[in-house]
Amino acid sequence: MASGCAESIDRQARPVYSSGFRVGGVAVQLASLEEGGVDLAAPLEPFRTEVDTSDIDIHVEWVAGLAAPAERSLFDSGSVWRLYPGDSGYCFDFCVPALGDQPYKRLLVDGRFSMAVLQMNRTSIVGTGYRVAPLEYPLDELLIMHRLTQEKAIELHGAGIVRANGVANLFVGHSGAGKSTTTRLWTERENVEVLSDDRIIVRHDEFSPTSVRMYGTPWHGEAMYASPNSAPVARIFVLEHGQGNVITPLTPSQAVAELFARSFVPFHRHEYVDSALVFLEEVANAVPVYRYAFEPDHRAVEKICNFHD
Repeated sequence: MASGCAESIDRQARPVYSSGFRVGGVAVQLASLEEGGVDLAAPLEPFRTEVDTSDIDIHVEWVAGLAAPAERSLFDSGSVWRLYPGDSGYCFDFCVPALGDQPYKRLLVDGRFSMAVLQMNRTSIVGTGYRVAPLEYPLDELLIMHRLTQEKAIELHGAGIVRANGVANLFVGHSGAGKSTTTRLWTERENVEVLSDDRIIVRHDEFSPTSVRMYGTPWHGEAMYASPNSAPVARIFVLEHGQGNVITPLTPSQAVAELFARSFVPFHRHEYVDSALVFLEEVANAVPVYRYAFEPDHRAVEKICNFHD
């Protein structure tokens, strides 16, 4: 039985099976001695790709059991996962009552979130009737979200909509602010590409460093849009319900505060928070950001179509 989180993430055995995917510009390579160790969960399948140079390498292995860590957790999600300190970085444990008292899987990852070992608990999983893909949600999002702290990038609660003429707008908002409604209104009006209706990754455009690019993610909302594509961001609208479809420009400092409140940032390290604020300031200086108090009908779309900065 694997004993706690104090383990090395190095593995010497040469893997037989591999698979890869890319989300938000982050390339992930899975390798395992067992074929099932590299299965991708269904939401990740559209993001599957051949990975020549990976940002994250994960060795997946099956173990006979996983002992509970002796260390005190750094963060407890209150549901499926907990975060612990590890010998060379961090340890994520995943537990659900249906799979017993032991963690059913454990991720040991280095501090830069570039190399990891994922241990699958054979005792907890085999024979239960549950099919557990190694990187099924929420581990896939946790891994990408933490990797983004090492880069100029961030995940936002937003819907990314690309019009046929190539103009791409990002609509950010808390749950219930109208992201799915906005997506529905646009898809009813014209032929648009929806990168996501709930979670978007934003980063500097590698082809134009002064521009910002948004990427679809596998983690969709009610409308279930999840595209592996990307587009340069023309404008960002902070959604809220209101009357009259009023668009109000935000100053860079106001924009940073609004975007940060709608971002996915690991709060267990102050360095991650600081780097997120620095990056969002760069975003706010590169892309115009507006508050949009809208009414949920076709006039909300017309307002954007006829809007000029």
